[in-house]
Amino acid sequence: MDYRLHLAKRMLVNKKGSLIGAVLAVSIGILVINVNFVIFQGIYDAIIRDMSEYRFGDIYVYDEEKSTIEKSDIVLINWFERIPGVEAATPRLEASATAETRILGQQHEKFNVPVLGVDPISDIRTSTIHETVGDGQYVYARNSIVVGESVASDLGGCSQGGFFMSSGAETDPTVTGDTDTGECQPVRVGDSVKLTITDQWGIDQKKRFVVTGISGTAGGQGFDRSVIIHIDTLRDMLDRSGESRSIMVRLQESASPYDAKQIKNQFLQAFPNDNLRAETIEESAESTLSGFRSGIAMINLIGYFGMGSSAFAILTIQMMLVNSKTREIGIMRAIGARRKDILILFIMQGMIIGAMGAGAGTAMGLGYTTYAKITNMEFQGSLALEVNYNWQKIGETAFLAFILAMIASIYPSYRATKKQPVEAMRSV
Repeated sequence: MDYRLHLAKRMLVNKKGSLIGAVLAVSIGILVINVNFVIFQGIYDAIIRDMSEYRFGDIYVYDEEKSTIEKSDIVLINWFERIPGVEAATPRLEASATAETRILGQQHEKFNVPVLGVDPISDIRTSTIHETVGDGQYVYARNSIVVGESVASDLGGCSQGGFFMSSGAETDPTVTGDTDTGECQPVRVGDSVKLTITDQWGIDQKKRFVVTGISGTAGGQGFDRSVIIHIDTLRDMLDRSGESRSIMVRLQESASPYDAKQIKNQFLQAFPNDNLRAETIEESAESTLSGFRSGIAMINLIGYFGMGSSAFAILTIQMMLVNSKTREIGIMRAIGARRKDILILFIMQGMIIGAMGAGAGTAMGLGYTTYAKITNMEFQGSLALEVNYNWQKIGETAFLAFILAMIASIYPSYRATKKQPVEAMRSV
């Protein structure tokens, strides 16, 4: 066995160009799969992470028929927080508002902004939105407001036609004042912002708030493009006393997805007549990100197709090696080498190519993963990827590449065994 391995290595060394080409073919296939996994699986996991931390929690409760939950949030939250394994729960209410401000006596453009109403005390225990406030403090009073960075910029006249313009409508300069001042002054902590919200009866409700915090980008959840106020204030402006849009439930770190499903089922059994629907984060993700999962599967398929192409490249290179070593094969057969020995010799070449390609591709893939992790790689400059070393995936990909390289060597090896000694030596 040793001499055949030695001969296999020597033959490959004598054909360095072919060896390098074959190894590159395998390693690039592995690298493509690993990069796809890091980027697209990292995006998917990051979205799940942010959905859990910012929007939905581990369990998400809402009314399946109405836009708001009319049942008291105090009752629902107290029920959850009595259940073992539940860390905290908090109500949420959402609306759309027109935001405006005056800076240096100049009124800038109005913008439509999403408004999130939170209970500051329970929200801090349940979500991580408060951690996105880089300047100032989170909502703590009924007249305080946290403004996203993009909103602060737009309200200060630092953006041309802000992100939150009403559906295609141009700003009316007679209402907003002259915005062409040439000055850019983003909204800061301590400034005031006026919100106009239309209540459930169609009446505009206006209220001025003091900016207590500026929210930075929170993953892919867009809180840099929103404003956050006290939920009781939003209820008053909407004339929806005691109502919530949803209940966000956070479980303890030790809780498992099975625990979440069990608690969800207990909740639905406890409130069978309230038209309430509850979803675990896995269920929410499945319905929300089904298209994205299909995209990941398609991209992985492309990666595996690339690896299959690398196997075809190895087959071609091995055929070239067999043809170039015709005389050597004839000599080996003439001095007593069996067909089995020739077969094993060229399969060993495939094993060497597969091992080197798998090693190089895995090393490059790990290098890229490490780079993504160290640099906190982001998607579109806002969503920090959830980068993990999936050793099972890494091992499976390397093993698959190795096996494909061996399989791709079988036919050329078989062709080599069919060469007759005299004809082989005569052909060169």
